[in-house]
Amino acid sequence: MMTFTAQQIAAATGGKVYGDSNASVSDVAPIEQAREGQLSFVCDEKYMPLLASANASVVLVNTALLDGLDLQQYRPAIVAVENARAAIAQLLQAVAQVLNPRRQGVEQPVFVAEGTDIPASAYIGAMAYIGKNVHLGENVQIYPQAYIGDNVRIGDNTIIYAGAKVYYNCSIGKDCIIHAGAVIGADGFGFEPDGQGVYHKVPQIGTVVVEDDVEIGANTCIDRAMMGETHICRNTKIDNLVQVAHNVHIGQSTVLCGQVGIAGSTTIGSRCTLTGQVGVAGHIEVADGCVFGAQSGITGSIRKAGVYAGTPAIDANTWKRAQVVVKKLPEIYGKMK
Repeated sequence: MMTFTAQQIAAATGGKVYGDSNASVSDVAPIEQAREGQLSFVCDEKYMPLLASANASVVLVNTALLDGLDLQQYRPAIVAVENARAAIAQLLQAVAQVLNPRRQGVEQPVFVAEGTDIPASAYIGAMAYIGKNVHLGENVQIYPQAYIGDNVRIGDNTIIYAGAKVYYNCSIGKDCIIHAGAVIGADGFGFEPDGQGVYHKVPQIGTVVVEDDVEIGANTCIDRAMMGETHICRNTKIDNLVQVAHNVHIGQSTVLCGQVGIAGSTTIGSRCTLTGQVGVAGHIEVADGCVFGAQSGITGSIRKAGVYAGTPAIDANTWKRAQVVVKKLPEIYGKMK
């Protein structure tokens, strides 16, 4: 790990130092756990009391939180920035490039089928499988034991981590990250019962299109379309253990948190946030700019931007008031009885 002084951190983030500008750090930690030699940050009023007892050597703090405070009372050197969370992300990105630099070259053994050329700037890890007629962009990183099926297209600077699988005919854009164990393009869950109730598989002959700057978490599955495409628009961020079914369309800059499940042929708008374990029914539409609380159940189309919670998902404030009533139901029932 590299070492930085408070002054260097301020210069890199456009901040201002209060305290010892020569205080140095070589690691990062949350404010409540940080020790000497570590950098931390505070971007929320509720964490400000922790600053007084913090053992970190340097702390990034939102400038707005420092108004009226005597900064001499704090032990750490404080670097005031407009957005501490964004500043720490900027620094961590630089550190990450040192800890896990981009690789280059082809390790052995690797299987590369006919019709596929590996750019000189790319990296292919040992035991990877690259199918026929695959197009790889510049600086693509394919880690060991990854599988890339026939006719797949992968854009510049995209990273496919170890053990990820991209099935045939799928397309991944530029600057994407596909984490370990993710599966892109497995068959959609399509079956049709006959007259005797025996299920028969409906062939899934569509594809998956992932646009630029998308991140897909570990062990997440994005199914190929029955016909047409399952489509993930640019800058969308998908957490671990998420299920996106066939023919789903997810808009730009939408966030899907862990264990979200989206049934087939549903459209999720742009700039939406689905927090943990949200379930979405099939063949519905969700408007742009919607936020859903954890474990919400979206059973029908949502036509208006807003914050929603509960099952079926309703306006979050209405849901909160309803929960207050639910807690009182035993008491109410007792009086009625």
